[in-house]
Amino acid sequence: MSMAKLPFNIGIHPINWVGEDVREHGDHYTYEQVMEEIAQLGFKGTEVGRKFPTNEKDLRKALDRYRLQLTTQWKSVLFSDPDQHEREWKSYREHVEFLKRFNCKVVSTAEIGGSILNQDPRRGQDETFVKRLDDDGWKYLVEGLNKAGEICREHGMHLVYHHHAGTVVEQPEEIDRLMEMTDKEAVSLLYDTGHGYYGGNDPLQLLKKHFDRIKYIHLKDVRQDILGRARQEKYSIRQCIREGIFTVPGEGCLDFAPIINYLIENDYSGWALIEGEQDPEVYNPYEYAKRSKAFLEKLAGVCL
Repeated sequence: MSMAKLPFNIGIHPINWVGEDVREHGDHYTYEQVMEEIAQLGFKGTEVGRKFPTNEKDLRKALDRYRLQLTTQWKSVLFSDPDQHEREWKSYREHVEFLKRFNCKVVSTAEIGGSILNQDPRRGQDETFVKRLDDDGWKYLVEGLNKAGEICREHGMHLVYHHHAGTVVEQPEEIDRLMEMTDKEAVSLLYDTGHGYYGGNDPLQLLKKHFDRIKYIHLKDVRQDILGRARQEKYSIRQCIREGIFTVPGEGCLDFAPIINYLIENDYSGWALIEGEQDPEVYNPYEYAKRSKAFLEKLAGVCL
């Protein structure tokens, strides 16, 4: 297979260098070093990392310097609380308009109500159980997402919902319910292999079941032994990450060959970003990214 026949773009997330949920991971990195290494590895696309400039002009200058395309930036929402809707929609619109100016096509979106991440302002740090949504919570979440998706569509973009470990949409039945209840024209899916597996999904089945809604991808691997220990000892998601539960494709237990083949055969045309989310002091991000890129090239039969 020639390079020209790969229908999608592969990029890499700065979370391989700098942790988002575990702040001590890679905190010494500068955005210049992260961007330079991403560029040296030959990747053209990346998301916003927490070390990246927050000023629009400075961010644009940095991306241009390293010839990188911004693909998206995570947006937390609290739509399960109807009292927050107006505030959340206003904030969401500002986020969409910001990403539009960088020519992003998707907005990575996740509900944080009930999550075991400290992003739910109503919960403490490092909770060990997700506070699942009741029927009203689902109704309000869907209402919020459908409106946010319309805001995206107004700007020629897509809301891609990120099913995520430690949140109210992670398990197979939760992803199914979200896809069934939301407007398919307004709400698409961010398919994440690692978070899918963590949530009890078979990644290939998840891909096939909801392929028509998938417009963005995170390629992430899982260390099975650490997942088993995390289940047994009831780790918080932050503890899971500290222990090294996630890694880059090719370094864990997931079988990426049928996933990559399915994407190619079905002409997936969006971005797929490599994610590791592991301690860079233990797992050198440049070396792991390089190995993962070679691993994916071999599976796809192309030079990325």
